[in-house]
Amino acid sequence: MDNRIVTSREFEGRTLSIETGWMAGLANGAVWVRQGDTVVMVTATASRAPREGIDFFPLTCDYEEKLYAAGRIPGAFMRREGRPSEAATLTCRMMDRPMRPLFPKDFRNDVQIVATVLSTDQINDPTMLALIGAGAAVAISDIPHAGPVAAARIAHLDGRLVVNPEMPAMERSDLDLAVAGTRGAINMVEAGARELSEEVVVEALMLAHERIRAITDMIDELVAKVGRPKMSYPAAGVSAELKAAVQSFAGDRIDHAFREADKPQRDIKVDAVRTEVVASLAVQFPGREGEIAKAFESVLKGAVRRAILDQGVRPDGRRPDEIRPIWAAVGVLPRTHGSAVFTRGQTQALTVATLGTMSDQQKLDGLGLEDFKRYMHHYNFPPYSVGEARPLRSPGRREIGHGALAERAVRVMVPSVDEFPYTLRLVTEILSSNGSTSMASVCGSSLALMDAGVPLGAPVGGIAMGLVTDEANTSRYAILSDIQGMEDALGDMDFKVAGTRRGITALQMDIKVSGLTAEVFRQALEQARVGRFHILDKMAEALTEPRTGLSRYAPRIVTISINPDKIRDVIGPGGKTIRRIQEETGCQIDIEDDGRVFVATVDAEAMDRAVAMIRDLTESVEVGRIYKGKVVRIMPFGAFVEILPKQDGLVHISQLAEQRVGRVEDVVNIGDEIMVKVTEVDDRGRVNLSRKQAIAELSNPTPGSNGAAAGSAG
Repeated sequence: MDNRIVTSREFEGRTLSIETGWMAGLANGAVWVRQGDTVVMVTATASRAPREGIDFFPLTCDYEEKLYAAGRIPGAFMRREGRPSEAATLTCRMMDRPMRPLFPKDFRNDVQIVATVLSTDQINDPTMLALIGAGAAVAISDIPHAGPVAAARIAHLDGRLVVNPEMPAMERSDLDLAVAGTRGAINMVEAGARELSEEVVVEALMLAHERIRAITDMIDELVAKVGRPKMSYPAAGVSAELKAAVQSFAGDRIDHAFREADKPQRDIKVDAVRTEVVASLAVQFPGREGEIAKAFESVLKGAVRRAILDQGVRPDGRRPDEIRPIWAAVGVLPRTHGSAVFTRGQTQALTVATLGTMSDQQKLDGLGLEDFKRYMHHYNFPPYSVGEARPLRSPGRREIGHGALAERAVRVMVPSVDEFPYTLRLVTEILSSNGSTSMASVCGSSLALMDAGVPLGAPVGGIAMGLVTDEANTSRYAILSDIQGMEDALGDMDFKVAGTRRGITALQMDIKVSGLTAEVFRQALEQARVGRFHILDKMAEALTEPRTGLSRYAPRIVTISINPDKIRDVIGPGGKTIRRIQEETGCQIDIEDDGRVFVATVDAEAMDRAVAMIRDLTESVEVGRIYKGKVVRIMPFGAFVEILPKQDGLVHISQLAEQRVGRVEDVVNIGDEIMVKVTEVDDRGRVNLSRKQAIAELSNPTPGSNGAAAGSAG
C-alpha cells in the first residue's frame, strides 16, 4: 500500500523532495531523496539491544554506487559492483562525520545508515542527497539523535558564490565546499579550493549554513507527520560518584602525568596512574573496573581542558598558537624520482613521488564525471607509527580519506598535461604519528614533487587546528595551532587547513560542539594562515623551488601533435604498427583522441627514433617543400615518386630535367632516390612534383628557401 508522505522545496529552479512511507518498511527509518533525476534512498536501522562489552558507539555508514543508476554495466570480470570506489568511501566518511557526534554519548546500540544511489542525472549531486537523507532517515526513526542534519555544496564561479551548482559546473569552480550541520551549527566541512582567501571561505560557510537551515525545516515537517518516539536505552555513562572518587584519589597525579612533552613517556605515565586508580578503586567499587577506567578518562579530559583554558598551557608545554619544531629533507632515496621527509614534533612522514606515462592514469569506475585520474596520493599508516605491533591491513577508510585530503590540497598546483605530460603518484608512509599526519603528508608531497622536478605552481603547506571550549560558558574558548593526538581526542574540533602563501587549497573540519560563530571560524583560519606561513618557511629551508631537471631514472616524455585522421596510421591494423615502433625503440607511446602523442623513455636516442618514425607515418605533404623521394613506378608520361610513407606524387616527364626528355627511363629508373619539389596538391589529393624546380633551387638557394634542409627520406 502506497502511504507516501512528501515534503519538497524549490532551490535554484530545481525541486528537492524528501519522501517516506512506501519503501524499506522494516528499517527504523527510510527516505527517498530526489532532485532532478537523481534519486538516493537512505535507510537507518538500529539493533534492539546494546552491544555488550564495548566502550564506543557502533555506527556504520555505507554509500552504495549502483552503476545501473547511470545506465552502466560494471567493468569488473563478474559484472557486479565490487568494493566501494574511493569517491564512495569518502562519501561514507562524510555521512559519518556530522552524524556521529549527535548520537547520545552513552548509546551502545548498533546503528547502520545505508545510502543507495538508484538514479543519477550527472547534474544533481547524489553525495549531498545522501547526507540529507541520512539526517532525515534518522530524524523520522525511533533512533535517538540530536539532529536533524542537512548538507549543502558551495561553488565559487565567475567571482561569486553559488549554492548547490550543477555537477558539470564544478569543473570550472574555484571552490568545492561540502558543508553539513544542524539548524544551530556547522559540524562538518570538506573543501578544495584554488588559493581562495580566508574571508571568502568564511562567507561560503555562512551561505551553506543558510541552506542547511532551510533543508532542516523540510525534515522537521516530515518528522511532524511521521516521526516516531525515540527509543529508550540503558545508559552507558560514567557516574558522578566514580568521577569524584577518581579525582579525589589521583587528581594531582593525573595533572602531573599528562604534562610530559614526550608522547611515549606521557603514555607510560598516564597508563601507570590509570592502572593504579583502577586497581585501588576496584576494592571500593568491586566489579566496576570498566566504569572506573571510563571515569579516569573523563577526569583526564577535564584536567587537560582546564590547563589549556585556565593557564594557556598545552600537554607538551606549548602556547595555544605555538607550532612544534619542524625539519625537512629532500632527495633521501637514491633511485626514486623524488622523495622527502617532513617532521613536525613527533609526527614524521616520508613521501615519494613517481612519474609515469599517460597510460599509467587511474581508470575510475564510478558515478562521477571523471573517467581517469593522473594525480594520485596514497597514504599508509603502519602500526609502528604509533608504537604498536599488529597485522598489516589494506588501507581503510581513514587512510583513504587522509590520502584524498592531501591529494586535494596539492592537486590544484600540479601543472596541466600540456605543461607536464606525466601521470604522478605520491605515496606517503607515516613513520611516526602524534597528530596531523595528513597535513604532514601535504608538506611532504610538495617537497617530493619539487625534488622530482615537477614545476609545481607553488609549495603547499598544511596545519591542523584544534579548539577547546568551556562547557559552562561556550563564549570562552582556546584555538590551538598544530594539534597533537591527545588534543585531537580530548578537544572539540579538528580543523585542517592547507594552502600556499596566496590562499587556501583544502579544508577539512569536524566539530564536536554546537554554536560556533563566524568569528570563531575567522580566528581559526587567521591563526592557521600564520601557522601555514611559518611551516612554508621551514619547508623552504629544505628546497625553495622545483629542481630544473628530472631524475635520471624518470622517463622523458615528449609530446607531438598529429592530424587525428592519421591516428589509425600510427596504430596500424590491430595495433601492429605501434607495437612495432615500441618494440624497435623501447619507448612507451600513448595517443589521445585529439591527436596528441606522448613518447616516453629514459633513452634520448630511442626517443628521437620513435618520434621520427611517427612523423614519417603522419606527416602531410606540404606545397613548396623539397623532399627526397624514391621512384616507385614509371609511366610513359612521367614517374611516380614516394615522398612520404604511403604517399607518392607524379613528376611529369616535362618536369624531370631542365632539358627536353624523350623517355622517362633516360633520366630515372625504379628505385632511384631523387630530390623533388611539391608544386601542387589538387582538390582530389593528387600530388604534382617537379625535379626540375628542385634542382634549380638546390643549385641556387635564396634566403628563406627551404633548400636542402627540407624533406625526409621516403
